[in-house]
Amino acid sequence: VPAAEAKLGEFETMSPVKFIFEYSLSKMLMKWGIQPHALIGHSFGEYVAACLAGVFSLEDGLFLAYARGKLMHRLPPGAMLSVSLPEEVLIPLLNEEISLAAVNSTSICVVSGPTPAIDRFNRQLEQKGIENQRLHTSHAFHSTMMDPILKEFQQAAGKVNLTEPEIPYISNVTGGWASPQETTVPQYWSNQIRCPVRFSDGLRLL
Repeated sequence: VPAAEAKLGEFETMSPVKFIFEYSLSKMLMKWGIQPHALIGHSFGEYVAACLAGVFSLEDGLFLAYARGKLMHRLPPGAMLSVSLPEEVLIPLLNEEISLAAVNSTSICVVSGPTPAIDRFNRQLEQKGIENQRLHTSHAFHSTMMDPILKEFQQAAGKVNLTEPEIPYISNVTGGWASPQETTVPQYWSNQIRCPVRFSDGLRLL
């Protein structure tokens, strides 16, 4: 149904739906007897990992997913690019418009920023013969374009009961084990929107 598809394209609807899907899939695996000894999620997936670990309740997880989506819906569009370079080689190529958004492996990173800046960076990489691929996304996640919503999202996270993880899980912000000193502080969850996803570090740790 076109109307339903359009609604799902809106962040404030899509975010809770993504959360419900990932949470339900995880719970189904657990019901089948696959109990996690540790958890990891990528970007938004950390919310589900934290919920399963007991940092916040399902209801509060849905509240945060909706708040995150509603705030992001207000932001201007942007773009993201997967680049086949290690972080230490990629960083010197970036400028103030383009942010490192994720480190997914030792040789693949994601950059994020305004669409014109990402388009120019794409052309520069192609001229250098560096493999890259545009991601199918409407916004520049984990970039400076997220800055306008960070304070409001921190306030939203402050309304949630945040507790110590009962199952170890990986922090996307640090790439290490999430500690109660981090995840029980509302500012951590606003930082999580802005900071690069340290997925590669998390996978190595696991």
